Amino acid sequence: MNKEPISEEEIFKELDFYQSQDCKYSDGRILGSMCTQAHPIAQKAFIQFLESNLGDPGLFKGTKAIEDKVLKMIGSFLSIENPVGHIVTGGTEANIMAIRAARNIARDEKGISQGEIIVPQSAHFSFKKASDILNLKLREIVLDDSYQLDASFVEDEINENTVAIVGVAGTTELGMIDPIEELSNIALENNIHLHVDAAFGGFSIPFLKEIGYGLPEFDFSLKGVKSITVDPHKMGLAPIPAGGILFRNEEYLDSISVNSPYLTIKHQSTIVGTRMGATSAATFAVMKYLGKDGYARLAKESLDNAIFLAESVKQLGYELVVEPKLNIVAFNHPKLETDDLAQLIEKRDWKVSCSSCPKAIRVILMNHIKREHIVELISDLKDISESI
Repeated sequence: MNKEPISEEEIFKELDFYQSQDCKYSDGRILGSMCTQAHPIAQKAFIQFLESNLGDPGLFKGTKAIEDKVLKMIGSFLSIENPVGHIVTGGTEANIMAIRAARNIARDEKGISQGEIIVPQSAHFSFKKASDILNLKLREIVLDDSYQLDASFVEDEINENTVAIVGVAGTTELGMIDPIEELSNIALENNIHLHVDAAFGGFSIPFLKEIGYGLPEFDFSLKGVKSITVDPHKMGLAPIPAGGILFRNEEYLDSISVNSPYLTIKHQSTIVGTRMGATSAATFAVMKYLGKDGYARLAKESLDNAIFLAESVKQLGYELVVEPKLNIVAFNHPKLETDDLAQLIEKRDWKVSCSSCPKAIRVILMNHIKREHIVELISDLKDISESI
């Protein structure tokens, strides 16, 4: 570390150098990210609340009130009037909190000491972290031909140690929606916590349904659903880090609360202690600014772009893995290995990612990818196909 102070000009010159090495959403070349550009109003609110700490909410009562309002607004499109929960760092923290609550309640009410959780093969890797941290056995359920959890296999995996079942509404790799209604019935019949990971789909499925798309139920309207993860920093256009965890009632938060005697609150339920209030303020600002109509337009535009890309790659002779349900398109070329195709796309300065189940090129049509970018991508895919 330098001994003498360095001028602001020199510091920011160095910061600019490092930032110049980062990819930029605004270029429209990042194809594999579920995050995107934060809305300008969200950025402005974030800066205004930069110093607020929701880990000690008695000192920041106004910011805490904002967080509560954000949860209530999210609850308004997830079929719950008075959810409890928090705006946290992201889907990973939210998922770990949900599974921890399920484990603790199962331990206290059923005496389960060696717990297990049931997840689809398509579940986010955060559940592997949760099983490791919480000492839970992970049981994976196979997927059906549409790459959704096959609910017919769930009951076979339930036993006296099962503490939670997980379904996904908007899978990370393909954007598929698991049969949450079936899982809800199974969870109710067996008195097991059902957690829905809607980190990606939570800010799009409800709005698409409202404007007429026939997508399945996945939220608190299903009685078996006890908790939902939803990430404002994905389709919600909030800045990173902004995840959300909503529970059906207070008992779930109580089950994961620990004493915090030297703070202005006496119990704390989040995994992190010091916790940004800026993300709650930013989420509040962008949700108020866009409203349900704005989110519906965004979700429709993103899905329209996905359908446009899907139809285009099929016309070029590429093989679509599955018809898009949300704004993710996965495809391969019949004459190329996926990794080889990825390299050819990356040589044309696109930042791609590959799904693993199945192996395929994965394009997520987020807000930063405009129609002109898609047209350019299609042109490059055409050139690649013709050169084989």
